[in-house]
Amino acid sequence: MDKTTRISKSLVSESAPKPAATKWDYAPAPEARDHVKIAERYDLFIGGRFVPAKAGRTFETINPATEEKLSVVADAGPEDVDVAVAAARKAYRDVLSKMPGAERAKYLYRIARLIQERARELAILESLDGGKPIRESRDVDVPLAAAHFFYHAGWADKLEYVFPGKTPRSLGVAGQVIPWNFPLLMAAWKIAPALACGNTVVLKPAETTPLTALRLAEIVRDAELPPGVVNILTGGPETGRALVAHPGLDKVAFTGSTEVGKAIQRSVAGTRKRLTLELGGKAANIIFEDAAIDQAVEGIINGIYFNQGHVCCAGSRLLVQESVHDLVVKKLGDRIQTLRLGDPLDKNTDVGAINSKMQLDKIRGLVQSGVDEGAEIHQTCCTMPSRGFWFAPTFFTGVAQSNRIAREEIFGPVLSILTFRTPDEGIEKANNTFYGLSAGIWTDKGAKILHMATRLKAGVIWTNTYNKFDPAAPFGGYKESGFGREGGRQGLMSYLTFG
Repeated sequence: MDKTTRISKSLVSESAPKPAATKWDYAPAPEARDHVKIAERYDLFIGGRFVPAKAGRTFETINPATEEKLSVVADAGPEDVDVAVAAARKAYRDVLSKMPGAERAKYLYRIARLIQERARELAILESLDGGKPIRESRDVDVPLAAAHFFYHAGWADKLEYVFPGKTPRSLGVAGQVIPWNFPLLMAAWKIAPALACGNTVVLKPAETTPLTALRLAEIVRDAELPPGVVNILTGGPETGRALVAHPGLDKVAFTGSTEVGKAIQRSVAGTRKRLTLELGGKAANIIFEDAAIDQAVEGIINGIYFNQGHVCCAGSRLLVQESVHDLVVKKLGDRIQTLRLGDPLDKNTDVGAINSKMQLDKIRGLVQSGVDEGAEIHQTCCTMPSRGFWFAPTFFTGVAQSNRIAREEIFGPVLSILTFRTPDEGIEKANNTFYGLSAGIWTDKGAKILHMATRLKAGVIWTNTYNKFDPAAPFGGYKESGFGREGGRQGLMSYLTFG
C-alpha cells in the first residue's frame, strides 16, 4: 500500500482498526457533566447585564466531540458594538479612571478567587465547548487564568514603580478579540492587564467557543465589578470587524491568524488606536545529539499532541540532528501509539476533538499536501469516534523546507520532522519561516543553548522543556507572528501611556 493510499484511508474512514489490548488500556474515567448547567440561550453582556442582540440574530455553539448543540448564543451586530463601547466609555470616565489602583486590585483578586472556586465547572465547560481533554482544561487553562488575575492584581497599585521616572496613565477603552484554542485563558490574558492598568474592556470571544467567556461574565458580575468595566460580545467575524473598526476604542488587542491580523492592522492605520497582535506560528523544536532523548520526546508530545497542535506556539517543526534522527523517530513512533484519543471529558484522554469541521478540513488538506509532495506519513492506529471532528496524531519524515507542511501553520496534531548537521544549519532552518513566535532547544550544553537562543528569531524560547507558561513571563512574537507582549511587566506597557 503506497503512502497516498494510506493517508486517503485515514482521512476518509470514520474508524481505524482497533489495536489489541495492551498495558495502555484504561477503564473510562469520565468527568461528571451534570456539574455544569448550560442555559438554552445566552445573551450579550453589556453594562453589567445580559441583554439580547438588537437585531435578534443568534447562532448555535456545538460540542465538537459529538456535534450536539450545547446552546444558542446571541450574535452581536454594529448597534450592539456601539452600545458596548458607549458603556465601556462611561464606566471608564465615571468610575475606573478615578478608582485607586488598590481598589482595582481588590476586584482582580475577587475574580481570581471566583475562578478558583468554579474551576471544575469552567474546566468541564471548556472541554465541552472546545473539544480539548479535561485534564488540559483542568490542569492548565483554568489555573493559569486565575494566576493571570492574581498576578495583575499585584501590579494594579504599583504601576509607578514598574516604570521609574515616568507617570503611567490608562488608555481608556480596549477592544479585544480572542481565538478558540484557549478561550478562558486568552480572556484572562487580555482582561487582567487591561483592568490592572485602569482600562475598560469590550471582549469578543471566538464564535465556536463562547461559553467560558460568558461564564466569566457571570463571574465578573458576581465580583461586583462596576457595570460597563467589562463587556462581552459574542458573534462571528462581522462582530469582530465592527469592534476593531469602532472609533470609540483607544486600544485594540487581537490574538488569531496572521491573515486577520494584517487586516486589523490596515483598519487601524492612521487612527489614534494602540495595537498589539499575537498571530500565527511555525515553531521549531530543535533536538541535538547530546540531548536527553526520552525527555525531548516527551517535550515533543507535550508541544504538539496533548494540545492537538491548537496553540500558536506548538512545536510543529521538529529539527533533529542527523546522528540521532532514527532514534528520535523510533521513540516518537512508539510513543504516539500510546496516546489515547477520545472523549474529552474522560480523564484518561490525551488527544481530544478538533474544534470545528472547518478546522478539520484545513488539517486534512494540509496533511494530504504533505503526502502529495513526497513526505512519509506516520499515524497512530487508534479507533476514531463515529461522530465529531477527529484527527489522529500524525508526523512526517522526509520533509523538505519547501513543503507546505513545513511552512504553513496547520493548527492540528501534525508534526514535520527535518534534519540538520551543525548548530548554524539548525539556526538557518529554524529561522527560515515567515513566523517568529516561539522555539525550543534540547541539549545538555549551556553554551550551546546561549549560542542558539541569541540567534533564533523567536519571541519565546524554551530550553529542555516546552509549552510552559507563567503570567510573569512576557509572551509574543516577531515577523508575521505579530508585535507587542502579553504577560509580565512588558505586557503592562501595552495598556498604558506615559506622562
